[in-house]
Amino acid sequence: MPGTRKLGRPTAHRNLMLRGMVTYLLENGKIETTLTRAKEVSALTEKMITLGKTRTLASYRQALAFITKEDVAKKLFDTIAPSYEKRAGGYTAIYRLGPRRGDGADMALIRLVEADKEEEKPVEKKAAKKAPRKKAAPAAEVAEAPVAEATEAPAAE
Repeated sequence: MPGTRKLGRPTAHRNLMLRGMVTYLLENGKIETTLTRAKEVSALTEKMITLGKTRTLASYRQALAFITKEDVAKKLFDTIAPSYEKRAGGYTAIYRLGPRRGDGADMALIRLVEADKEEEKPVEKKAAKKAPRKKAAPAAEVAEAPVAEATEAPAAE
């Protein structure tokens, strides 16, 4: 459930920080941040993309109430959400980068998954697995098959 981590900030500051990070992620496609923040931003971004997929005035107003820039909300509804139309979720990916040098906090890269490329790969793999296979003849049929007698050919001299 998004919004359950406190992230060491008061509620208003935390909400504003997450709104800004979601806006930046939708604007640029990727963010480098701490792992716990990335998990929160991922959940909230997926909610915004799901709102964008419904494409109603009410959902546009809900997204605009959360996203801090109007042009990013327009980009969400015009380009980002339609590209994920066939995808049922998992619009973001989090990659761990290791500890931060100053304080040792776990860092992560969060980015939007490319919708078109990710949809084609699983379809090709499934099609290859479903190819018809030739069945081997049962052992009983092989044993009963007539065996042709081999005649010895004269040796070539």
